Amino acid sequence: MAERRVCVIIPSVRNAEELAIALSGLSQQTYSGPLEVVVVGPKDDPGRAVTEDAGMRFIDDEGSLTRADACNIALENTESEIVLFTDDDVIVPENWIENLVRWFEKEDVAGIGGPNFAPIDESSLWQRVIDVAFCSTIFTAGTNYGRLGSYELEEVSQLPGVNAGYRRSVLEEVGGFDEKSIGAEDVILDYRIRKAGYKLWTDKNAIIWHRRRNLSRVKKQIRNYGMVRTLASNQYPQLHSFTHTMVAAFPPLVIAAFAFFFWGLSNEGLAWPEWWDISLDTVPLGLPRIAVHTLPTLIILYNLIAWFGSYSGKSPSRTMWTIFLSSIATYTLHWNYGMGVLRGKWRIFSGKSGLQIDDRR
Repeated sequence: MAERRVCVIIPSVRNAEELAIALSGLSQQTYSGPLEVVVVGPKDDPGRAVTEDAGMRFIDDEGSLTRADACNIALENTESEIVLFTDDDVIVPENWIENLVRWFEKEDVAGIGGPNFAPIDESSLWQRVIDVAFCSTIFTAGTNYGRLGSYELEEVSQLPGVNAGYRRSVLEEVGGFDEKSIGAEDVILDYRIRKAGYKLWTDKNAIIWHRRRNLSRVKKQIRNYGMVRTLASNQYPQLHSFTHTMVAAFPPLVIAAFAFFFWGLSNEGLAWPEWWDISLDTVPLGLPRIAVHTLPTLIILYNLIAWFGSYSGKSPSRTMWTIFLSSIATYTLHWNYGMGVLRGKWRIFSGKSGLQIDDRR
């Protein structure tokens, strides 16, 4: 059987140094079929020279403000049976394309993806901690990064945008990415593909290495994702998930727990200065005592659950130290994702849910 024609699309904005590494990996693929690698970005982007120096094609994104619009422009200007998507901050294993494309021999495979992990040797401590938190089996803050199924091929509802491939015919049938999608474009695309009756799958062996942002940038990333996922759910109610509503309650609950704690302190719920004396003779059982003990109890439970989720996750960066620190990253993710969800709900309530945000600059 003739090998399939493949196109890899990489949206990129002002990240020429890491883009060069991604292109180097794509130039050394074991896939022997017809292959085109395309980078789409602003016409004056430094990545243009990097792309052309690598002998690959650069497409002007025509002023696109979103990843979705840039990818649609690339789709319109390329031809291939299979389209793969990734980002400009990845390290690509030499068998990545081959691992994904082989599954399109199965007729019921409309899209295929795989896990992505932080490259251990090229990541800082906190980037590895963030990867461990992202790959938690319990707390994920909306991410789908470290999913490793029990079987080589498993059906899923969503593919990670950094590691995904589709039949072009399916992309054309559903109209590509949502025009002017403000984010969560991969979630919306996958929903529309499944709604059209197609199936998406994941191959646990099709791993790609994806650099994590530092903690300050992750906070912004996750906050924005919480907001755009909420706006996407407003546009497509079927995308609504109870877990997203639960995360939205996280910031108010944290604030309430601290307020309850300090109220208990001010009402003699804790002995002072002998704060370690928790006997009922010293501090009688009552609401002030309960208020003081609720916060530390919740903190302990939260850490235990976060540590277990990180320990049972599949991140290659798991060590005793990264698992221990992962509860801090998890808290940061939950707080910022929750704030993003609340911001999205406020935009919906105020009638500004359709406003565009610039997610590529």
